[in-house]
Amino acid sequence: MSFERVAIIGLGLLGGSIGLAVQQYLPDIRTTGYDSDPATRRRAAERGLAHTICDTSADAVADADLVIFCVPPGAMGDAAREIASALPSDAVVSDVGSCKVSIAKALGDALPNHLVIPAHPVAGTEHSGPDAGFASLFQHRWCIVTPPEPCDLLKLTALVEFWEALGANVEIMDAAHHDLVLAVTSHLPHLIAYTIVGTASDLEDVTESEVIKYSAGGFRDFTRIAASDPTMWRDVFLSNKDAVLTMLQRFTEDLTALQRAIRTENSDALFDHFTRTRAVRRSIIEEGQDDARPDFGRADHGED
Repeated sequence: MSFERVAIIGLGLLGGSIGLAVQQYLPDIRTTGYDSDPATRRRAAERGLAHTICDTSADAVADADLVIFCVPPGAMGDAAREIASALPSDAVVSDVGSCKVSIAKALGDALPNHLVIPAHPVAGTEHSGPDAGFASLFQHRWCIVTPPEPCDLLKLTALVEFWEALGANVEIMDAAHHDLVLAVTSHLPHLIAYTIVGTASDLEDVTESEVIKYSAGGFRDFTRIAASDPTMWRDVFLSNKDAVLTMLQRFTEDLTALQRAIRTENSDALFDHFTRTRAVRRSIIEEGQDDARPDFGRADHGED
């Protein structure tokens, strides 16, 4: 492994999981960690999310050869500017955010003299904070890396090998294409989940107790997604606005077609649509990206 000292900025679910995974799968790498919340730093130290929990982000990155920002998309620029003067000149800068174009720009503007290679591990749960992380989070999950053009191939290879060592399958992708793909596979589903759960809670002729008591499996799945970190998802939708709006328009058109099929009792159209979408679910399981058992077959951790 080319990296010897990894600094993790932000010690929530992803940052904490990276710290624990490095200690388990890359024991020769030394890690430092920092979070802007003092309570999070204290809990991170108690859990041992990094070898050293620092009081400032500058201290965390002082000797790092890889820095990974695990903060909400809207905080990337400020977090990067805080460490600019302390960051070693040859350090690689990366992140875990799900909006690559905007984050690449924010990090590049803040650290113009450093190599920024954005990355997005497509893994997580609805939980957040320093108690949410676990070492196996990235096992058999995808990590999408969106390198700039041009890019130092040796350092790109080192970053790919880092994520592979943590158990991820790595894909190289253009940043703009990544944002479009994630808009439909992640961002739009979260937006729909937030909307459906909000609609249910606002219904005047259905009480909150009834919504909770009689929740069917589908609604329970939506509430799990809608329980995700509100700060992060606010930033995601604002940071990936154009791609989300493009996919939302397509979804609206498809939803209108389904409304028409129900209104006109077009049973063939409904059956064909549901058959096609059922096949997508089976393909996801066959690809190993989910499990037919509830909660991905895990006793303690769900996936999104």
